[in-house]
Amino acid sequence: METELIVNRVAKSGLVSLDLEDYYHPGERIVYDLKDNLFMGLILKEKDFREFLKTHDWSQYTGKNVAVTCTEDAIVPTWAFMLLTIHLEPYAHTVVFGSLQDLEEKLYFDAIARINIEDYRDTRVVVKGCSKVPVPTAAYVEITRRLRPVAQSIMFGEPCSTVPLYKRPKQG
Repeated sequence: METELIVNRVAKSGLVSLDLEDYYHPGERIVYDLKDNLFMGLILKEKDFREFLKTHDWSQYTGKNVAVTCTEDAIVPTWAFMLLTIHLEPYAHTVVFGSLQDLEEKLYFDAIARINIEDYRDTRVVVKGCSKVPVPTAAYVEITRRLRPVAQSIMFGEPCSTVPLYKRPKQG
């Protein structure tokens, strides 16, 4: 009886899979809302704010990813966010101004910036689309922007089912 040899065509295709989920930073994400430092929910008193900054336990932010914002409709001077960052930075893994979405994008952008893009030169890259963690669309845009100058082709999805996105034009 003759047995058929099973051939893994995906493995033989020369496709290189890039999974953005691998670049997910596992640290806790929190929002620091300056509204809690406002007097009567309206204004930031510099003297009171500076006293708070001196006495607050900043070690509770150790290793965390912090999005700094103010959700009240109040005029908060830029220097207040800067002072807050000065106190958070020695403890937190990352500090951004904005929302949790802004924070997630920053974490991915930092991770993507550390990728040696030359590892993908002249390759056929499949950027995986399914993940167990939320990957912001901005991260997919950023990895595409970085890959396009070096990759032979870029696809989206899974190696067995891809959406072609880019193919380098033939020279000559």
